[in-house]
Amino acid sequence: MTKTALVTGAASGLGYELTLLLANDGYKLFLVDIDSDRLADVKTEIQDTHNVEVDTLVKDLSLQNVAQEIMDEIGNVSIDVLINNAGFGLFGSFVDTDWERESKMLHLHILTSTHLTKLVLEGMVKRGSGKILNMSSLAAFQPGPLMSIYYASKGYMLSFSEAIANELKGTGVTVTALCPGPTKTDFQKTVSEAASDNKITFNMASAKEVALYGYQAMLKGKVYAIPGRFNKFLAVIPRLVTRKAATAIVRKIQEKNRD
Repeated sequence: MTKTALVTGAASGLGYELTLLLANDGYKLFLVDIDSDRLADVKTEIQDTHNVEVDTLVKDLSLQNVAQEIMDEIGNVSIDVLINNAGFGLFGSFVDTDWERESKMLHLHILTSTHLTKLVLEGMVKRGSGKILNMSSLAAFQPGPLMSIYYASKGYMLSFSEAIANELKGTGVTVTALCPGPTKTDFQKTVSEAASDNKITFNMASAKEVALYGYQAMLKGKVYAIPGRFNKFLAVIPRLVTRKAATAIVRKIQEKNRD
């Protein structure tokens, strides 16, 4: 029996790479993204190279109640895999950054992802099987001055994923939080107007490598996954120093790499 996967932010970056992995494993796909042109290209590419069914939904995931809209359009279809991947960053001091954009980020990273999880989870538990992959970040492990909302939202996603993963023990449903470090995607283009001056090059992983690592972790039912030995080390540092020190370190890195 063909299994079905729902992927947000599927038109590029990690979402695109995860979509290819799912297609290779024969999943029927529901792909969601705000970029209609790219989404159409991905659909055509997958249908040309894989014998799978692909449906696309062009949605702004930062809007209220969009998760319910998605599920209503999908209809009475069982979702076996949910990948909450869509997201973006924003650089700048909180007092200066644009609230409208921050509000969209919070809706996208937290409310829409949480609501989609809520909507698919009941069916998964009833069937006794299902996998959810939530996109967190290495940023989840410490506060992030100059990207405060982004870091906080990824911290929420990690904590939320770990909590419900514990609640779901014994149900046949697993939840995995993927926590990548710097990754070669279009993410930096959305972070700030000075993205072209971004100096982050060290410890930069490819989207394909990160997606495969996260995908395999999801299949194994791991609670969280941090790609790369150095990133694993970085995730531990906040436990070895004071939170004040960890916060100061992150600020220095942000100032050096983005100002």
